[in-house]
Amino acid sequence: MTHEEHHAAKTLGIGKAIAVLTSGGDAQGMNAAVRAVVRVGIFTGARVFFVHEGYQGLVDGGDHIREATWESVSMMLQLGGTVIGSARCKDFREREGRLRAAYNLVKRGITNLCVIGGDGSLTGADTFRSEWSDLLSDLQKAGKITAEEATKSSYLNIVGLVGSIDNDFCGTDMTIGTDSALHRIIEIVDAITTTAQSHQRTFVLEVMGRHCGYLALVTSLSCGADWVFIPECPPDDDWEEHLCRRLSETRTRGSRLNIIIVAEGAIDKNGKPITSEDIKNLVVKRLGYDTRVTVLGHVQRGGTPSAFDRILGSRMGVEAVMALLEGTPDTPACVVSLSGNQAVRLPLMECVQVTKDVTKAMNDRKFDEAMKLRGRSFMNNWEVYKLLAHVRPPVTKAPGSTHTVAVMNVGAPAAGMNAAVRSTVRIGLIQGNRVLVVHDGFEGLAKGQIEEAGWSYVGGWTGQGGSKLGTKRTLPKKSFEQISANITKFNIQGLVIIGGFEAYTGGLELMEGRKQFDELCIPFVVIPATVSNNVPGSDFSVGADTALNTICTTCDRIKQSAAGTKRRVFIIETMGGYCGYLATMAGLAAGADAAYIFEEPFTIRDLQANVEHLVQKMKTTVKRGLVLRNEKCNENYTTDFIFNLYSEEGKGIFDSRKNVLGHMQQGGSPTPFDRNFATKMGAKAMNWMSGKIKESYRNGRIFANTPDSGCVLGMRKRALVFQPVTELKDQTDFEHRIPKEQWWLKLRPILKILAKYEIDLDTSEHAHLEHISRKRSGETSI
Repeated sequence: MTHEEHHAAKTLGIGKAIAVLTSGGDAQGMNAAVRAVVRVGIFTGARVFFVHEGYQGLVDGGDHIREATWESVSMMLQLGGTVIGSARCKDFREREGRLRAAYNLVKRGITNLCVIGGDGSLTGADTFRSEWSDLLSDLQKAGKITAEEATKSSYLNIVGLVGSIDNDFCGTDMTIGTDSALHRIIEIVDAITTTAQSHQRTFVLEVMGRHCGYLALVTSLSCGADWVFIPECPPDDDWEEHLCRRLSETRTRGSRLNIIIVAEGAIDKNGKPITSEDIKNLVVKRLGYDTRVTVLGHVQRGGTPSAFDRILGSRMGVEAVMALLEGTPDTPACVVSLSGNQAVRLPLMECVQVTKDVTKAMNDRKFDEAMKLRGRSFMNNWEVYKLLAHVRPPVTKAPGSTHTVAVMNVGAPAAGMNAAVRSTVRIGLIQGNRVLVVHDGFEGLAKGQIEEAGWSYVGGWTGQGGSKLGTKRTLPKKSFEQISANITKFNIQGLVIIGGFEAYTGGLELMEGRKQFDELCIPFVVIPATVSNNVPGSDFSVGADTALNTICTTCDRIKQSAAGTKRRVFIIETMGGYCGYLATMAGLAAGADAAYIFEEPFTIRDLQANVEHLVQKMKTTVKRGLVLRNEKCNENYTTDFIFNLYSEEGKGIFDSRKNVLGHMQQGGSPTPFDRNFATKMGAKAMNWMSGKIKESYRNGRIFANTPDSGCVLGMRKRALVFQPVTELKDQTDFEHRIPKEQWWLKLRPILKILAKYEIDLDTSEHAHLEHISRKRSGETSI
C-alpha cells in the first residue's frame, strides 16, 4: 500500500457532508454505530450531521438536523437504544414528504446518507435515492433551490446498517442488537430456571420475532429447551401428542423443569398462530403440570449493548463511512454487513428482496424454502437443535458398532466449556457410542479419573460457567505410559480435548508420542476454549466472548465513576497471556484511549504521546481517560510503571487510578455466543470423530496415525474447519503461546481513530461489493 493511499483516508471526506439517522424499532448497539460514523466521518475531513427522530426529522428539517462534533458522541457506547431517537414516519412514505426531505438535505449540502434500521427503513432509503434527480428538478422548477445547488447535489449516496434485534435481514450473519437481545433473554431464562427447579414447573417463554425465529432458536440452543416454536418451521400435525410425550419423558428422566420457547410469530402448518397461552392450556389439560407463561416483550430491546454489538456497530460504522465516501453515481445503495468476522458490502435491494422472499415463502406455506433463504447459519442452528432435542438416545446398539470416546478439559477454566462437554456427550450418545468423561485434564487421564457419562449426567450444563470436569494445565508427555495403559484399560477409541493453548500443545505431544506408543494412535480433536483466544487455527475460542463482556461491564462502571470525579484516568490490566485480543476488543467495546499489547511493540515515545493525548483531552468536555494494558505486553513497562508514569506526567491535570481485573475474567455464566458456539463445536467435533473412528477401524481395533486424525476444530473467516495440529505448527509462536497471524490486529487502527489519534487508516483491507447468491453451499458457517 502506498503512502499516498494512506493519506487518502484522511482527506477522503473533505468538502463532503454525511447525515446519519436511526429509524424503525430501536436496537442496542445503534449508538456505537452512530458514534463510529460521526468520528470516522470527522477523521476523514467530512462534516457529519445527526438527524433526530429518524425519517420524521429528515422531513421536518430545522433543528432536527444538527451538526455533530467529536464530543457529542462521547459516553454513548454503553447506552442501549438510540440517543438520536427513532420514529415511525408516515410522511416519508408520501412523495410530498420525500420532497421536503430532499430540500432539507440540499440546503445543507448533504449528499451522503447513512441509515441504521430494519428492512423497511432501508427500502425507504432506496426509494428516496432512485427518485432523487426527479425530486431535485421539481424543487428547482418550484424555485425552492437554485440550479447551482441542484448540480452540487446531483446524486445521493446511501449506505444501510441493519439494526434489528430479530436478526431477520438476509445477507447479514448478525444484525446490530441481536446479541444484546439474546443476553437479555438468557439472563431471564437463567433466573426462571432456578425458580422452576424449586417447584418442578413448566415454563413457556415468549420471545420477540414476528416473522423470524432466530431469537427463539438460539435461545433454545443456549438453554437446552425442551421444545421451540418458530414461524419458519411449523411443527407436525400431531405436535400436541409429541410435545406432551416429550415433557413427560424428560420428567421421568429426573429433570425437574421443562422450558418451552415460543417466537411471537409461531404458527402451525396451516398458518394458524400458536400462542403461549394455547401451549400452557394444552400442558395443564393433558399433563396437569404446574405451568407458567412469561412474555418477555420490550425487555429484549432494552439494557446496555453487549461487547459483540458494540464492536459490530463500531466496525459497521467505519465501513459505512468508507462506502459512502467511495460511492459514485453508479454504485448501488449498499448495506454493510458481517459475514463470519469479515465486513462485507452487499447491494441493498438484493438483501431486501431475499428478505421479502422469505416472508412470501412463509405466506405460501413453502417452509423448506423459507429455511433455505434464511441462510446457512440459521439452518445449522436448526439442525443442531433438532439433534440435541428431538432424538431419544438409543437404548442398546448392535455389538461392534459402539465406539468409546472420551471427553476432557485442558488448561484454564473458560465459560462455555461445560456447554461443549454437554453437546459432545449427548451427540456421542445419540450416535450410539459410549462416552467417557475425564476429570482434571491429562493428569486425570494418567491417573484413571475416568467415568462413563449418561444422558442426564450433563443435564443443565449449558448455562454453567467454569469447568465441571475440572481442568489442569499439565501436559501429557511425561505420563505417556500411564495414559496409554488407561486408553487400553477403558478401551478409549477417540479423544475430544476442550481447552486452550495447552490442549493444542498437548495434541502435538500426542502426535509425537504415536511413534513410541501404539495406544496413542487414536483420533483426537481439539475444541479451542480459553479466555485468551490464542489457539492457532481458530479466529475465536469458547470463553473469550464471556471474558470480553466481563471486562466491558467493569470498564463501563469505571468510566461512570471517572465521569463523576472528572479529570481521572484509569489504567486497567486485562488477562490474555501474551495475546492482546481481550485488551484490544475490550478497548474497542468500552471506548478506551489506548490499549497496550505485546503484538504491537511500543516505546517510551508512544507512552509519552498517549499521556500528551490525555492532557489535550482534559481540555475538552470529556474529562476522563481509560487505558487498557494486556498483562504481558511488556516485561519492563508494567502496569505499575505505566500508572506511575501517568501519575507523574498528569500532575495537576489529571489523577490516575489502576485496576487489575484478574481471575474474574475466567468466571461467570457463559454468554449466549459462547453457549451457542460451544454447543455447535461439540456437535461438529463428535460427528467428525465418528467418521474418523470408522475410517481407522482395522481388524477389530482402531489405528490412526495420519496427520489428519489429530485436528483443531476452528472458526476461520466464514467456516468451521478441521486442521491437523501438525500443520498449524508453522503458524505458531510457541515462546509467546500465540498464533503468528491474528485477524483482529486489523481492527487496531479503528480503536485509535475512535480515540482521536491522527493515524493512517489502512484501507487496503477493503470490503468489496459482493452478491448474496455467491455464498457457497459447501462451507459450514457458525
